[in-house]
Amino acid sequence: MPAHLLTLRDIDKVYQNGTVALRGVNLDVQPGEFISLVGPSGCGKSTVLRLVAGLGLPTSGTMQWHCAPEQHELAFVFQAPALMPWANVVDNIYLPLKLKGHSLRSVRARIQDAINTVDLCGCERSYPRQLSGGMQMRVSIARALVTKPQILLMDEPFGALDEMTRSRLNSDLLHLWEEKNWTVLFVTHNIYEAVYLSTRVVVMAARPGRVIANIPIEATYPRTESFRTSSQFNHYCREILSTLSEAESIGVG
Repeated sequence: MPAHLLTLRDIDKVYQNGTVALRGVNLDVQPGEFISLVGPSGCGKSTVLRLVAGLGLPTSGTMQWHCAPEQHELAFVFQAPALMPWANVVDNIYLPLKLKGHSLRSVRARIQDAINTVDLCGCERSYPRQLSGGMQMRVSIARALVTKPQILLMDEPFGALDEMTRSRLNSDLLHLWEEKNWTVLFVTHNIYEAVYLSTRVVVMAARPGRVIANIPIEATYPRTESFRTSSQFNHYCREILSTLSEAESIGVG
């Protein structure tokens, strides 16, 4: 088994208003894993992602990277595409490189490669208002890709999309994950999405937010539509649903 990439130990997060977002969270992340965090609203899934991204500090506990800083280059894909409405596709994708001081000319080939990777060739001059929801999310993913991350953090990126678009982007994301050898932390409310995508599903419960189960998804890749209708897929979905229901029934969820 590969060495840990990241460890979270006894992480608490308490906000100034007294809200306990996380209590005693322990999580090990290994290189190349695709980990989905599932659980009810308020269980701290997004808080975990923000702490990993360095967008906040834990109240107590330790978070440790087991690699050099350049080996945990992060990119964050949010629930909403968060595109600049006045900028076209190229300029939206260019933004993180612009903030790092790169000229557009020096990174234009890199931007085009990201556009091609998410299948948006021909949309370079389009503005967000001219794109469907799924295409806007592809731009958001391309903006993350262009930074060449090793770790991709995704906070319910497909939650607002229709099921057909969501399913297609799930498959595209898995293809990219295998091709780029990323480590992915993926937040979702959708258990079926989590099982389809993940090497492991981390189940969380609320009040306070904590990890209640780690469930490895021992299904081979690449995953196809046949996996979604298999007894193995249904077994994992039932196991996760049962774990959440049991936590609620005994009053710890």
